Amino acid sequence: MEEGPNLAVIGLGLMGSRMARHLTLRGFHVRGFDPDTDRMAELTTYGGEPAGSPADAVAGCWAALLSLPNSDVSREVCLGDDGISASDNSGLLVYDATTGRPADAVAIAADLHEVGITYCDATVSGNGEIAERGELVVMVGGPEDAYHRGVPIFEAIGRSHHHLGPTGSGSTMKLLVNQTLTIHRMALAETLVVAEMADLDLDATIAVLRDSLAYSKAMDVWGDRMITGDHEPPYARLRQSNKDAKLIVDQARSLGAPADLVEVVAAALSEGEADGLGDLDNSSIMEVVRRRAGIGRVQ
Repeated sequence: MEEGPNLAVIGLGLMGSRMARHLTLRGFHVRGFDPDTDRMAELTTYGGEPAGSPADAVAGCWAALLSLPNSDVSREVCLGDDGISASDNSGLLVYDATTGRPADAVAIAADLHEVGITYCDATVSGNGEIAERGELVVMVGGPEDAYHRGVPIFEAIGRSHHHLGPTGSGSTMKLLVNQTLTIHRMALAETLVVAEMADLDLDATIAVLRDSLAYSKAMDVWGDRMITGDHEPPYARLRQSNKDAKLIVDQARSLGAPADLVEVVAAALSEGEADGLGDLDNSSIMEVVRRRAGIGRVQ
């Protein structure tokens, strides 16, 4: 199928809705699907066309962008009843931004190949706020030709894009990025709680951190929210970070690699979700540390 303006976006949550909006701004005609009717209604406000199912969404489209909660949902969207594979849309390109298991990406790609559909795991680094600005980093695993054909999509939603190798490479790189980022976010939260308990001014503290060798982008993305204790609205929910941390640990174990630091953070994220923080922004890992120190703020 030749490239054209018709593009499907399946999954219109915190990330998918923002990516869909940027695609419409770039001139794509977006046919969208999400089981949440409110998200479907929102799609029409920025020029998208609601569809009745994943199969319906990809009808007449040359490509589909997926942004889903996990790779189990991705498999259902691709291969289930009324899924993409039922669309009879041979030649379709599927770019899956879902954070999931690399092995699942490989398996989904193989099954879609049987019906003439090419699948790439096109994961993204960023949160809802970064997606709102169109500044995601896109990390693609799959055939090189499919990567090049997807460049107009990647340029619409992101500031950069990288082809990393065969299918599964994009998912692997997303877990590696999140492995480092998960540790940075927890380290920042612990540092700020120590500073708070030492009666240091937190704004001054983070200013020095940003100016020092300790700097990381985690300070820019989450620092102010951690200091104020304001974790709403979420740009990425704590429960999603909890899910991702478990994937990171599982991936490392499957390779025989250590993931000791991530295991510590995963335990804190599980604690936070169990204590009612799951739907808050993942900056609320700060609240987990504050509660452990007896200075929690969120009721």
